Amino acid sequence: MLANSELLPALLPALLAGGMAIAATLAVERWGGVVGGVLGSLPTTIVPAALGLYAANRGIEAFHDALHVTPVGMLFNVGFLYLWRVVPDRLPQGSLAKRLGLMLFLSLSAWAVMAFLGVSLVEVASQEGIRPFWLGVAATVLTLGAGLAATWTPRPAPKGKRKVSVPVILARGLLTAAAIGTSVLIARIAPEQGVGSLVAGIAAVFPAIFMTTMAGLWLSQGAAVPSGAVGPMMLGSGSVSTFSLLAAWLMPELGAGPGASLSWVLSISLVSLPVALWLRRGQASLSA
Repeated sequence: MLANSELLPALLPALLAGGMAIAATLAVERWGGVVGGVLGSLPTTIVPAALGLYAANRGIEAFHDALHVTPVGMLFNVGFLYLWRVVPDRLPQGSLAKRLGLMLFLSLSAWAVMAFLGVSLVEVASQEGIRPFWLGVAATVLTLGAGLAATWTPRPAPKGKRKVSVPVILARGLLTAAAIGTSVLIARIAPEQGVGSLVAGIAAVFPAIFMTTMAGLWLSQGAAVPSGAVGPMMLGSGSVSTFSLLAAWLMPELGAGPGASLSWVLSISLVSLPVALWLRRGQASLSA
């Protein structure tokens, strides 16, 4: 049994993250794939996750490791998203429910394999003297590169014509809350700080928002709406990785709240705003 002293620090960030996830992902339906994709990939759920990991008080090194490995997890999310662009047209014919179920199985299975291999890679790299920070930097560069490649040729990103159902909206928040709560719990109760921190960093970016957004929009709007949001979400994910690298440094230096706030502002300024301008240019060329 887990004591209340372990559950409460995980519960509060989880609830906050769930609420933020609901608000962020509604943007894809309301404003279309470009604007919604950028807003839906802002560093939202990672903020309460970082605060929860910091409050876990496992030591600065463990906190650094958890946030430095988070960009590796975001790189897996980029792969997860890309599957939702290329796989649906290759699925066998059948009912919408069967095709969606198969798509969820394939994409989540791929993410799980990538996460397992990623944790193993980080552990091997650590044994070789390569710090998680450098892996995080490399993963951030790869995330931005993959996002640029996915958006280099502009694609239509239509708005949704029908609203996503309330149960699906709630599922986004619940799944995200579960992922964030689990990551904080892992950081608090893992007997080995290093392994616990690495797994917590990966768990903190479980693609709950991306999964429920893709599935919910596909069910209610058809395949075109979520497909149009894939590229913007891939590129926008770089802001989460940037936040993680900045917060790992600024939160211990400035304190949890000020450090997280400054990291958020910087990640938006350095990544999200340029991404929005880049995508706006592409959509302008489509309508020209």
